[in-house]
Amino acid sequence: MSYDGFLSRAANVMKESPIRLMGAVGARVHDLISFAPGYPDPATFPWDEFRTITGELLSGSDGNVLQYGPTRGYRPLVEALDAILSARGIASAFDERLITTGSQQGLDLLARVLIDPGDVILVELPTYTGAIAAFRNAQADQVGVPQDADGINLEALDATWSRLTSAGRRVKVLYVVPNFQNPTGLLIGLEKRRAVLEWAERRNVLVVEDDPYCDLYFRDTTTLAETRPIKADDANGRVIYLGSFSKTLAPGFRVAWIVGPVPIVAKLEIAKQATDICAGALDQRVVHQAIARGILEAQGERLRAHYQHKRTVMEDALRKELDGAISWVAPRGGFFLWATLAGGMDAGLLLTHAIEARVTFVIGSGFYVDGTGAGTLRLSFSQPSPERLVEGVARLATAVRALGASRQDPAAGAPSTLTGISAPRG
Repeated sequence: MSYDGFLSRAANVMKESPIRLMGAVGARVHDLISFAPGYPDPATFPWDEFRTITGELLSGSDGNVLQYGPTRGYRPLVEALDAILSARGIASAFDERLITTGSQQGLDLLARVLIDPGDVILVELPTYTGAIAAFRNAQADQVGVPQDADGINLEALDATWSRLTSAGRRVKVLYVVPNFQNPTGLLIGLEKRRAVLEWAERRNVLVVEDDPYCDLYFRDTTTLAETRPIKADDANGRVIYLGSFSKTLAPGFRVAWIVGPVPIVAKLEIAKQATDICAGALDQRVVHQAIARGILEAQGERLRAHYQHKRTVMEDALRKELDGAISWVAPRGGFFLWATLAGGMDAGLLLTHAIEARVTFVIGSGFYVDGTGAGTLRLSFSQPSPERLVEGVARLATAVRALGASRQDPAAGAPSTLTGISAPRG
């Protein structure tokens, strides 16, 4: 029986995440080293503290611990966001906040509340695949804007807006990830952040600011001040801000938040009632206790040092094994290293050789809404151990050499050139 006729228009445009597809590969290949998922390192989870907290919460003294909770979120947790947001320069009231089941739900709710089929959303080129999926499912028309070394290109941003509006299109939303963007790791400069906000005011566009990595800046290249959210300078309710505990505590709790104008947050709360009624009550209470007991604050410096070291290990290995074959953006924080293949190599073709060498990554084209990016790839250094990072890069180099050999000119018998762009030295 064919079910095609029963599917909605939205269902027909849904696509599986390229990152999740790589997870399926891992289940089939023995001893695979995966640079695909942006997973935190389980070694950083405060296991002992979580055991203590959950033991107390599950004593049975409070039956509400395992009960349904408010859609808005567990009130003590919503109130505890005040200190976190204030430290980032963001002032907000209780009714401007909503707890979500992970930031991904926040993106899905925003798509449901803000987007009608055919509405235009501007996104960075490249951008986060989860946002692409959420906006695609809402049947938005996503239009990409190229990035500079310090984030989104402002001239291209305004030119894109002008072109679309001149054609009678309404541009509703600009989606950005200013801090250590997934996938590129780019950091939008402070001056450019203020310029983005000014542009959004002038052009009457909402800004959705996704900020899961702001606490994971690397002290050898970046200061806390450089991670100041766009939302911190938003005086008119122009910016909707998403944050998460997934990268700082543990993603399994699925606890995140949205901060935005009261009318929009109220609609988001209604939309959330139709999706999950409320985020997990136990999860929220564990996170609240982690904040109240100073566990979250203690995590910050530990995580920054941990991932900075892994970043350095991966970069050193890339310079040793693949100098001249790829170039990359030096990560200043977060989980990802964004690489470009030299010599016109295709990341999709490379992936076939990589799997044979027992290493995986995410092909860059999955992060582009315009079909480009064939020569790019995202390497995540967050989960593998330093030893596995070194071994994984060696396997990747084997795959690059195999691809180069397969591209030999049959007439000349010479291998394709893999030089032309050197890896950064700093």
